[in-house]
Amino acid sequence: MKALINDFGDETTMEKQHLPELLDDALLEKLYGFCYARTHDSLRAQELCSDIVLALVEASHAGGRLTEPYAFIWRVARNVYADFCVRRAREASLFDGGDPEDVLARLADETAGDDGDAERLTAVFRRIAFLTKAYREAMILFYLDGLSTAEIAARTGASETAVRQRLFAARNKIRSEVDQMEANEKPVMLDKLEFVLWGNGDPVGNDPRETCVRQLSKQVVWLCRKKPMRASEIAEALHVPTVYIEEETELLAAGANGKYGLLRRNDDGRYALNAVLFDRAEMEQANAIYTAFLPMLCDTVASFIEAHKQDYLAYPFRNKKPELNLILWQQIHPMANAFERQIRRILKERHFADIKTPQRPYTICGYQDNGRHYGGGWDGVQAHDLCGFAHVTAHNIYCTRIIKHFGCGWDMANDLPLRLALRAIDGLAVGALSEIEREAAANAVECGYLYREGDMLYTKLLVGAAADSGGPFAVTKQLQNGYFDAAAEQTAEQLAGFIRRTLPAHLLCEWEQANMLAGLPLFTALVESLIERGLLTPPKDGLGAEGCWLAVE
Repeated sequence: MKALINDFGDETTMEKQHLPELLDDALLEKLYGFCYARTHDSLRAQELCSDIVLALVEASHAGGRLTEPYAFIWRVARNVYADFCVRRAREASLFDGGDPEDVLARLADETAGDDGDAERLTAVFRRIAFLTKAYREAMILFYLDGLSTAEIAARTGASETAVRQRLFAARNKIRSEVDQMEANEKPVMLDKLEFVLWGNGDPVGNDPRETCVRQLSKQVVWLCRKKPMRASEIAEALHVPTVYIEEETELLAAGANGKYGLLRRNDDGRYALNAVLFDRAEMEQANAIYTAFLPMLCDTVASFIEAHKQDYLAYPFRNKKPELNLILWQQIHPMANAFERQIRRILKERHFADIKTPQRPYTICGYQDNGRHYGGGWDGVQAHDLCGFAHVTAHNIYCTRIIKHFGCGWDMANDLPLRLALRAIDGLAVGALSEIEREAAANAVECGYLYREGDMLYTKLLVGAAADSGGPFAVTKQLQNGYFDAAAEQTAEQLAGFIRRTLPAHLLCEWEQANMLAGLPLFTALVESLIERGLLTPPKDGLGAEGCWLAVE
């Protein structure tokens, strides 16, 4: 180094731009000793030493000559240390070494008008809440719980170096944000956001909708709809502490079964939407592709029913006298779905053949609530060894015209009216009923499960054989064979383009759900059309045997 200085003709003078060349290991060691002697803490000594080196590097860019470079270095070191002391004093007023809950309790009682430090302390704690988990944890353990960096490393499983880096980064982030916080602060005001979510499969223990009830959950999902986001990015966008968002994203990604949720966590730590979720405009566009063919669908199905009434009545139901109206209500879902199924087949064969659809017990999709009620549902439950039958399946559909009798997960063994319906398949004498059963039988008649002839009760619900579960729908299945070919081709072409334009790449595998959502208006429209034509009769007040049936073995 002496030779370097001699190049300028004077041992004690040099250009400032060469100042970093003096920072060899020996000098850095002396600077670190200077820092440690004043801080008595290795982490703070490293931080102070880094600040001194940074100041020297910045000074080297200022230009000019130094007559005593080493004296200049130590003068800079002392100045930086003076600033460091001021900052430490400031931090001492910002951070509390007591119990975290005591600190937070005091914060709630303090007012900013008495002392600016209290307000600033509040600001610091609020910013800690916005740090991501690893950084937030390090700050709390170090400043509130009073643990050393070595103790924090042992507790968190991180290296001591990583802990120091987190503390350094967290301090800098808080320091840079606190001064501007008041100007930028906005209250947490979440606009009301509602979804309509549909599901297909077995929801019991598998339904991710259970984790998306609160407004915060819905806001998080909506933000991740088009663009994958980190928890910290979501927190900043919603102005909600990261600690809450981290918990929310974990719940939304896990879902009810720990495997399938409304969000998915990517390898880079960002969260993305894990289900088809249309906004209002997208839902309108999707529906319009289908509804363009509604008149054709309704005319075709009505003509089909007229031509196959006797075929429907020919099926060997176990009922004493099955009614055509009940049979047609049983068929209404497959009738409405016949067009959609053809479109689905074309989409699979011609547009999405190279995309593998996920296999899971339950799948959801939905749209931003637009104030409209689309379609209805179809729920089924099973039981074994019930009322003399080895296996029983009960189904019911529901829509604007039909009230739901039961849902998935319903316990038939504890449903006395339904058990009476099973016992009355071949007739049940009224006189054989207990007083409690008589009351339940009256309820069963009222809700459409039973009807009375003289002193006998009979099952009004359609009853088929469990071994022939598809048999009652064999006639309706013919609608999938050539009745809608031209319209299905055109619809599939338009819908495939819409799906590829609308869904992000990772959700193209959910194209079947997008197709289902697009076809939702068909069901209600077909029901209303058939009622208007006199082919369907809805139950009085919405509750009856219509749309409800049993299969026994």
